[in-house]
Amino acid sequence: MHLLNLGILAHVDAGKTSLTERLLHHAGVIDELGSVDAGSTRTDTLALERQRGITIKAAVVSFPVDGITVNLIDTPGHPDFIAEVERVLGVLDGAVLVVSAVEGVQAQTRVLMRTLRRLGIPTLVFVNKTDRRGARPEGVLRELSERLAVPVVAMGSVTAPGTPAAAFTPADPAPDVLADHDDTLLAAYVDGTLTPARVRAALRAQAHRGVVHPVYAGSAATGAGVPELVAGIKELLPPAAGDPDGPLSGTVFKVERGPAGEKIAYARLFSGTLRVRDRIGADDARSKVTAVSVFADGTDTRAEAVPAGRIARLWGLTDARVGDSLGTPRPGHGRFFAPPTLETVVVPGPGTDRRALHLALTRLAEQDPLIGLRHDEVRAETSVSLYGEVQKEVLQATLADEHGLAVTFRETTPLCLERPAGTGAAAEFIKKGDHPFLATVGLRVEPAPPGTGVTFGLEVELGAMPYAFFKAVEDTVRETLAQGLHGWRVTDCAVTMTHSGYWPRQSHAHQGFDKSMSSTGYDFRGLTPLVLVDALRRAGTRVHEPMHRFRLEAPADTLGALLPVLAALDAVPDTTRTEGARCVLEGVVPAARVHALEQQIPGLTRGEGEWESAFDHYAPVAGGAVPERPRTDRNPLDRKEYLLNVTGRVGG
Repeated sequence: MHLLNLGILAHVDAGKTSLTERLLHHAGVIDELGSVDAGSTRTDTLALERQRGITIKAAVVSFPVDGITVNLIDTPGHPDFIAEVERVLGVLDGAVLVVSAVEGVQAQTRVLMRTLRRLGIPTLVFVNKTDRRGARPEGVLRELSERLAVPVVAMGSVTAPGTPAAAFTPADPAPDVLADHDDTLLAAYVDGTLTPARVRAALRAQAHRGVVHPVYAGSAATGAGVPELVAGIKELLPPAAGDPDGPLSGTVFKVERGPAGEKIAYARLFSGTLRVRDRIGADDARSKVTAVSVFADGTDTRAEAVPAGRIARLWGLTDARVGDSLGTPRPGHGRFFAPPTLETVVVPGPGTDRRALHLALTRLAEQDPLIGLRHDEVRAETSVSLYGEVQKEVLQATLADEHGLAVTFRETTPLCLERPAGTGAAAEFIKKGDHPFLATVGLRVEPAPPGTGVTFGLEVELGAMPYAFFKAVEDTVRETLAQGLHGWRVTDCAVTMTHSGYWPRQSHAHQGFDKSMSSTGYDFRGLTPLVLVDALRRAGTRVHEPMHRFRLEAPADTLGALLPVLAALDAVPDTTRTEGARCVLEGVVPAARVHALEQQIPGLTRGEGEWESAFDHYAPVAGGAVPERPRTDRNPLDRKEYLLNVTGRVGG
């Protein structure tokens, strides 16, 4: 069976959900077009999506095209939901990037196209809303080539743009862009022997490889250009590949809960065949697939098996999380977008049950692994990580609508991290000092190159004590480094175990194990945090805050008003250039300042400014007080408090 897993991507409000409705209507899957404004679309199924008129969760629906089954995935366009887009990209065979004929290339358009190009995903472009007043399809075509800096091939032209009569007229593609990527085509072009069939074959081959991007235009509202786009999807995007008889390999890209609270995993299979009653997962945590449904003709139907190339819904995988591999992991597939850099504390409203809130947040994090939860048992608080303020609003509404829980949030703060400033070492020995643990642990902490995370090594022989004790030390080191001297996660850090010691298992004649004279894993888990924070203190740590790289395009005559505001919000432009009547500024800004800038730019630029920002790196916090984060552990920074919490006594 010919399959194609197709993603619809766009900047917010470019009309991709409306295009999805039009494609389903064109294929005969639905009899009546849904409306985003009326909240009646097929793919925006969440109540909140219907209320706000935006896509929040990726949705899957299928339709047939001349014997091809197209699994179409409608994705969010708002930058706050970029995690949803990230997960979809890993399961696509091809994509349609929707651009408004009125607004043209937007900030998110650039982000998406760069990612599609980097991943080599074959992509068609659809210039939508050609029937709207102010539509400029020819100008948008130039923007695609110049501002996105990608090779595009016009597949026709628009007549009567900006009117309800706007129509798309197909035309043979020009060979010049194609010849840039094909020497034989260029030779035939130069000597005059090039034929339309040869050009079409080159277009098909280059589009399949994602080298060039065919551009269609029309209107999802009127249907203009949609038949030509559908023909292009069939001809110019490659079908799903995969050997159904090969080893099992798939990816979970979405998790949801069914009406009875059961977990349902959405997965794409790249190889092999998954059947009902198959068991998958690690040997000690294998789950049995209890039911399967696949997508066809606008709905999903129950099936006994899922072959390679298909997208399916799976029941029975109780431990499934977004990003999990089924069978053999795909080589080279990883995260494409940066993790969230903001955090806020969830505040229960009057009468809100804290346990119910904890369960609801845990389930939401289960569906979105980039919603990081942090529970503070001491203060009975939960923090969540976020991309932006819109995501916070959506989380609040989701808790209210789906779980009946009223919450508010504290002020959003940046998610910082700590890195060692130098090298520090510490050691504590059995029965020396005031600690009660039957363990000897020595650790050295030193900086590691950025991006290496936390590494753990040994300067003592592995056979010096049971392996379980070494493992207890390593696991506790990693757990303790989740909160550094200022409460932030410590990373880019090399930890080396320099001293070890234990008391072997002791027993008396005719009696059992004497725990008071024998080391256990508890001793090493209890002592390690004290030694580690002592070494960290001696090394020192520096708090780093997330920095975004920004690009701001605005009228050149607004530059004088922009620069003081950028400076006041710690944004540092490193390049400024003028392009005609517009200026372009690029630089870095602390993540904590991005929201304030986004709010001020429209007023400073008469609504003509285009702002684009994305996480770039972490930089040491400069000036002012070092940001602190409340601890949620037993606080090994306070030795007496820690020993009291862990052992019930201060020490000795």
